[in-house]
Amino acid sequence: MLNKGTFRKYIRFFGPAWLVMMADMDASSTIGAAETGAIFKYGLIWFMILLIIPLYLVQETSGRIGVATEKGLGEVIRDNYSHNIAIITTLPMVLTDVLTYIIEYLGIAIGLSFFGIPIIFSLPVFYLIHLAVVIRRKYGMTESILLLVSVSLIVAFLATLFVRGIKPYNPVYIVPSPDFLFILAVNVGAVIMPFMLFFQASATAEKVSHIRISVMDKDIPDGSRNTKISGLKATALKSMRIETLLGAVVSEMLMVIVEMAMSGINPDTNFASISELSNGLSAIAGAYSPYLFGIGLIGAAFLALVVISLGSAWGFMEALGIKREKSSTVYILESFPAVIIALIIPATMLINTVLDLLVVFVFVLIGPGMLMGMIARNRSIMSDYSTSRKGEIAYWASMVFIIIFGILAMT
Repeated sequence: MLNKGTFRKYIRFFGPAWLVMMADMDASSTIGAAETGAIFKYGLIWFMILLIIPLYLVQETSGRIGVATEKGLGEVIRDNYSHNIAIITTLPMVLTDVLTYIIEYLGIAIGLSFFGIPIIFSLPVFYLIHLAVVIRRKYGMTESILLLVSVSLIVAFLATLFVRGIKPYNPVYIVPSPDFLFILAVNVGAVIMPFMLFFQASATAEKVSHIRISVMDKDIPDGSRNTKISGLKATALKSMRIETLLGAVVSEMLMVIVEMAMSGINPDTNFASISELSNGLSAIAGAYSPYLFGIGLIGAAFLALVVISLGSAWGFMEALGIKREKSSTVYILESFPAVIIALIIPATMLINTVLDLLVVFVFVLIGPGMLMGMIARNRSIMSDYSTSRKGEIAYWASMVFIIIFGILAMT
């Protein structure tokens, strides 16, 4: 058991890993988990639980880079490789994230439509709220808002499962068919998205740097200062690892909850059609279930919208050598076209791209994932925080696992 003093030491570093894991449960992941439940019922619960392992290993590496260097991943790549490699690594993420924003806005619109709020009103309002949150120069305030949102989505999805009820379905289903392998790849793509690598490194670096500056006494001797910094970083590392593991477990359990809640709904249900989705949920879980699911979807989509904006823009600005504080232009350039497209294009056209997009994420992840593994093992960059031999094997095994499922989905 942790005493109060130890708990306070760890809790002050809390935030980045938890938020990136909750953002992993975005609108596209929610829809992917819902489709999984509709098609296979509880059949892929075993696989979603298995995905906790690569999710933790990859995100722990990202957070460790942030703790060790106090820099974002884009900046570390630029400083230790080249400006061009940093841009090549981050640009595909920025481009695919534009489509992700559209899906997040669509998720917000679907959720609010359950309450009778039309898309023509909901999207412009949430666009302005989104910008108001991300353009604030203080990360701490943004983090506090998002932590509250993360609680709302967890409660809402749990409530959806509660009214649905747990059914006696088999949690293990394996069949070597193209459709089955594609859905496996969809869930792999949902578990680790490119923005997550950049957000956790940058946000962790910002938090560690801020706390280090705030607790350092400039009058203490250099030797004592170095010891104090070393102790601070050791605490930050342990806190980050606990938080990353907790977030990985909760994130994947949310995927399981949505899969379970949607089991029994007609697989042909159009998840972009408010009437079809509402009728389908009401038929299997009662009249209140669409509202509960809608609240969870709104929370998941909005939290992801903000975290993706920060992670994507921070990574790209770091690659360019521009301070993160000047990211407002990137937020606007990425988000404005997304909200316009979400307003004018039928949702059915977008929803059909969600599952394919999750598979594409697997390939966009390869570049930054490989560089991150190389950085983490480099003692000249990471010092005492470099990856151990066993850690290297586990990390690269996770990357190979992710890539293999992306390739299988394309065959």
